[in-house]
Amino acid sequence: MTQTPQPYRPPSDSEIPARYRRPRRQVSWIGAIIGLVLGIGGGLFFAWYVSPIPEFDNEPWQLTADAKADFVVAIMLRYSQDGDVGRAVQSLIDLRLSGDPIQTVADMACSLASTGYANNVSGVRAIRAMMSFYQPQGRTGCADSLIPADNVAATDVIEITVPTNTPTLAPPATKTPTPLRPAGGSPTPALVIVPTSAPQSDFIYVNATTFCDANASGMIEVYVYAVNGATGIPGQAIRVRWDGGESIFFTGLKPERGAAYADFQMEADRSYIVDMPGRADPLPQPLVAVPCTTPEGGRAVISYRVTFREA
Repeated sequence: MTQTPQPYRPPSDSEIPARYRRPRRQVSWIGAIIGLVLGIGGGLFFAWYVSPIPEFDNEPWQLTADAKADFVVAIMLRYSQDGDVGRAVQSLIDLRLSGDPIQTVADMACSLASTGYANNVSGVRAIRAMMSFYQPQGRTGCADSLIPADNVAATDVIEITVPTNTPTLAPPATKTPTPLRPAGGSPTPALVIVPTSAPQSDFIYVNATTFCDANASGMIEVYVYAVNGATGIPGQAIRVRWDGGESIFFTGLKPERGAAYADFQMEADRSYIVDMPGRADPLPQPLVAVPCTTPEGGRAVISYRVTFREA
């Protein structure tokens, strides 16, 4: 006997298990919160460590503490070149240093003199530049006792007294006669002036390379490094000379490009001689601002990257 199929009847609520009778939510708030946290964290990690955006056009007061210290060194070395106290003070005010800005320079000099910063010629020169700024303003710091005074200039001479008690032969008639001695016969000491040897260059020219970039057309980019070739030295004077003029600019005044960096804008079809006045000899060849073709096929003026290193 065949069984007649029964028509389909939906199950009643009492027949459906309780776990299936719960109303379904359109959004899982826990999952949304977890996804939001992971998204924000991943975005910050990418922006900070994987592909950070380079900073540019920063104001001096926005620099980090270490970058501010480098900036102060650059200001002081510029002051040692131009002697403009008002300009130096205004630059310090622009940094928004806490307290008395001149005393802050003395405190920074003390901190630098107490570390390995003073273990090379450039470091000592920078600290002395700071001392020459704050000392006339009546400020003091521990650098005054840690760094010896630089009293002997490069043009000073050494006086050596040589007694002439050794008998000398009479010079030939064609020579200059011997100076007369005073009565009494005692020999007169002769004063011999022996100039000090010429100072050695503090820096040496390493190389100069060219590049063609429409966004940096006709630039001379200069980098000045410590003896290790990697640590940039701020506040170093760079001189560029051309027919009818010259310009002096300083490293470290564009912190976003590094402490070693300085640049100069050339004019097309001019030749330029680059050196570090009193610190390094001029480049062996002038840098000529000639036209060039960029990798994208555009036209620009050739640019140069010049590197100096501490000797």
